[in-house]
Amino acid sequence: MFRWMALTTLFLLAALLTLPVVSLGASWLQFDAAARDVLVQMSQTVLPEYALTSLWLCLSVALGVAVVGMATACGVTLFDFPGRRVLEWTLLLPLAMPAYVVAYAYTDFLQFSGPLQVGLRETFGWQGRLLPEVRSTAGAVWVFTFSLYPYVYLLARTALTERASQLMEAARLLGAPLSRRIREVALPLARPAVAAGVALALMETLADFGVASYFGIQTFTAGIYKAWLVMDNRIAAAQLATVLLVTVALLLWVEHRAQHRLRFASLRGQRSGSDDAQPARLRGHHVWLAWLVCGLPVLFGFVLPVLFMLRPLVAGWGELPWGSFVQWSRNSIWLAGLSALLATALALGLAFAARAWPSVLSRGAVRLTSLGYAVPGAVIVVGLLLPVGWLQSTWPGSGAGFWITGTALGIVWAYLVRFTAVALQSVQSGYTRVPTSLDDSARMLGATGFALAWRVHAPLLKRSVIAGALLVFVDVMKELPATLVLRPFNSDTLAVVTYQLARDERLGEAALPALALVLVGLLPVILLSRTLRRVA
Repeated sequence: MFRWMALTTLFLLAALLTLPVVSLGASWLQFDAAARDVLVQMSQTVLPEYALTSLWLCLSVALGVAVVGMATACGVTLFDFPGRRVLEWTLLLPLAMPAYVVAYAYTDFLQFSGPLQVGLRETFGWQGRLLPEVRSTAGAVWVFTFSLYPYVYLLARTALTERASQLMEAARLLGAPLSRRIREVALPLARPAVAAGVALALMETLADFGVASYFGIQTFTAGIYKAWLVMDNRIAAAQLATVLLVTVALLLWVEHRAQHRLRFASLRGQRSGSDDAQPARLRGHHVWLAWLVCGLPVLFGFVLPVLFMLRPLVAGWGELPWGSFVQWSRNSIWLAGLSALLATALALGLAFAARAWPSVLSRGAVRLTSLGYAVPGAVIVVGLLLPVGWLQSTWPGSGAGFWITGTALGIVWAYLVRFTAVALQSVQSGYTRVPTSLDDSARMLGATGFALAWRVHAPLLKRSVIAGALLVFVDVMKELPATLVLRPFNSDTLAVVTYQLARDERLGEAALPALALVLVGLLPVILLSRTLRRVA
């Protein structure tokens, strides 16, 4: 009885987390004349431009992150040079930078009225604009490329570390030159990892709201918000959101397929015995080239944005709103802590149910919950408010709209939809290191159900649970689109005020919450770097 009650409860919770996605699909059942008129009008005017802009942005970002991520992974994996160990972990630092913070930093420093162009005009007497406009599609490609390349770098580096060294050594013994070994051995082996990393980067690009909104780029996400907020038709907005959701689902399929190919190649590439293959030693000008290839992404993706944000912070130090900053931090920490706690608890329950009571119900609950991370925040907002609107129109006295938009319930719900999958992945990864023989031994000693989870699994999963909670905490701190719409009144977070202050061109005040987000983002980067160092 306990087993079925637990499974049913977990499945219902997982179904609740997928309700926004289900409501988007159900919106096509309410396809009325008003929604049709909105879609027809947008398809004849702005929608093709939005789609082409999003397509061009995704293609450019895919190329950029693939080239930068693969080049840096090859640099620190296949070659040995002074400083390689430092670059191995510094290349992960852009993961700590929200893309919209990078966009604000570059805009503040490089725009027409920024210190660089002003200084050049005053020094050399030049006139007019000296640099291309930062707020453009090309600027967004630059920001996304150097913010998201670590996805490709991380997966490609893992793939090359696990499999390339032995085969590269075998090719060397057969007389293949270094360029051919890289072209015909290393790159094909890393191809599934690059595909998976590019898919993850594109999901983040499609889910973005801060960069596109600040740069004034009319992407497909802008079309969703326009149909919803400008044309006041939530059905049309939901139907447009399903198109974006299908695109993200396709990218998710590509990522899963690439990961399966990666695991298959890893199993086939395993061999027993010691590994005597060593990275090729670089000398002379090749060392400088390696530093250039691996150092520039860190410079453009982390060092320069931090320095650009520190300049207005130091200049306006005496006028910073420290009192408000404390309140913003308190709101962010409270929402992130609550969401991390609930997401981790739900992930523990789902992972334990899938392990202890494998069934269609438990596997279905895990799969439903795992879908959330691929859903953009804008899509979650539309999918969450759609059933609330139906409920409010059906029962006007229910107060559903107030509970979702006037309290923390709606925003925490959106966070759980989006980030429970992060905690679940970490917990499941921890379970793979716990042998099932321990469960059998515990059952023989009378420990079942909750006692098995608490007394046997919990001590062994402590590090995985902490890591999952930390990742959810940081993701919630940086999340923007859902927070911007669903946050309770008078509860602005660091991400929201950073966006609002930057939008109002108050970048000096925006620097304080922006750098606070960067500091928080460094926590999982440090954790990931230590994990990779132990594995290596």
